Amino acid sequence: MPITAPARPHLDAELCARVVRSRDARFDGWFFVAVTSTGIYCRPSCPARPPRAENMRFHPTAASAQRAGFRACKRCRPDASPGSPEWNHRADVVARAMRLIVDGVVDRDGVHGLAGQLGYSARQVERHLSAELGAGPLALARAQRAQTARLLLETTDLSMGDVATAAGFNSIRAFNDTMREVFAAAPSDLRRRRNPATPPSVVPVPRAATGAVTLTVRLPFRAPLYPDNLFGHLVATAVPGVEEWRDGAYRRTMRTPHGHAIVALRPLPDHIGCRLALTDVRDLAPVIGRCRRLLDLDADPIAVDGQLAADPALAPLVARAPGRRVPRTVDPAELAVRAVLGQQVSVAAARTHAARLVTAVGTPIHDPEGGLTHLWPQIADLAEHIEYAEHTEYAESTALADAVPAGRRAGAPRGLALPAARRRTFAALVGGLVSGMIELGAGGDWERTRAALAVLPGIGPWTLETIAMRALGDPDAFLPGDLGVRRGAERLGLPATPAALSRHAAPWRPWRAYAVQHLWAVLDHPVNRMPAPDHPGPATARREERL
Repeated sequence: MPITAPARPHLDAELCARVVRSRDARFDGWFFVAVTSTGIYCRPSCPARPPRAENMRFHPTAASAQRAGFRACKRCRPDASPGSPEWNHRADVVARAMRLIVDGVVDRDGVHGLAGQLGYSARQVERHLSAELGAGPLALARAQRAQTARLLLETTDLSMGDVATAAGFNSIRAFNDTMREVFAAAPSDLRRRRNPATPPSVVPVPRAATGAVTLTVRLPFRAPLYPDNLFGHLVATAVPGVEEWRDGAYRRTMRTPHGHAIVALRPLPDHIGCRLALTDVRDLAPVIGRCRRLLDLDADPIAVDGQLAADPALAPLVARAPGRRVPRTVDPAELAVRAVLGQQVSVAAARTHAARLVTAVGTPIHDPEGGLTHLWPQIADLAEHIEYAEHTEYAESTALADAVPAGRRAGAPRGLALPAARRRTFAALVGGLVSGMIELGAGGDWERTRAALAVLPGIGPWTLETIAMRALGDPDAFLPGDLGVRRGAERLGLPATPAALSRHAAPWRPWRAYAVQHLWAVLDHPVNRMPAPDHPGPATARREERL
């Protein structure tokens, strides 16, 4: 009988002991096992001999085990396991806090900054996290810093000072003390232990370049992972200048807290190869977290596939392509704007609108390795880009109260040939984002965001669910009115009308966003196919034709 995880698996000692004895890698990141006889903590799949049951203690996070006085196992590297799938699939305050911590909010703004984004007091956040995760926000951020530092020590030739800075430590002393406490080894010892057969992955850049580096890291995931629709979707919808497919990797630009990054993500059998070019090493951990979220790498494919396969219509699809992920985003606001630009038009037309917007408003950058030219525009820049007119045919949206100059009404984004209704939607969305009425960030409240989006003019079910699925990360977002979903359902013999399909899909909850990926895959469309390694991809091909 297969083992399945309850909501908080570390509280079920019998289940955890069974998992450890079977070395079940599916639970890596769900919980950690600390061994009282050795003083170390491991991932459940640690290859070492399983400890005696009376010597096991189970923790929900690495930070909790560290706080209890245990050090990380040198053999199974529990700090390098995939993250818990709960943080990306839940919408409560603990999950929102964890997403913000991964994005580096505590390192940049402290616990009070974290609490402010969540809408709670610092004491309330501390209480919530400690109760469920066994550690507060400072301890959780500290564990993440230690993991990042170890990664850099073992895979790069960065100086100790640069490693400490990149990992988020405020001083060399704090860096040294943390590494000794967590790993029972000095940073210099960890560097000496790295595999000599693995060449350093960092390319030094002169210090005058603000500490810019290029390095390669491995992004682990829970197997199985089916990459075709994941990378196929990203490449088929790629915006020229911001995204491209080159040499078998999806590449894109990314605005970061201290500058910008260019990432190249390549699917490999047991991990995702991630090559990063950062203008500031302090952005390493947030960029890695965003890449993991983009590719949905912390999902639990066994739970998803098991539930969807219970439907006879979906079972053959799941068996043919186990481990489908939902392509998400590195920038929720960008995804929301692109969803509006893509309303009722083809993929190619949506890409063209987005490319024109990027050319007009995006920030130019230099890409020495490819054809990326711009960062996606900031919301404030998009707000300035909207044309304002004294007379329009529609009333000013309440979402634009703080974005529209006094006495004027919102008009169209300059240079985009959009219908009047979509111009109104574009302006309302940008205004809502500028004013803060719509919060799409990692710490946003999903239900509140859905309600704020729903009142905007032109935001119907398709746009709302697209944003919920890809920007918010809601695993249960569903698009029964999408043409591709309806055609896929019809070919499978399922109801094709939105209401009937929604009723049929009720047993798929809470994983209906993954069911959407399977229904799309029934059709022959580029979003379902990963390009060949040497295929230029639509964005790159058109740009090279112009050259």
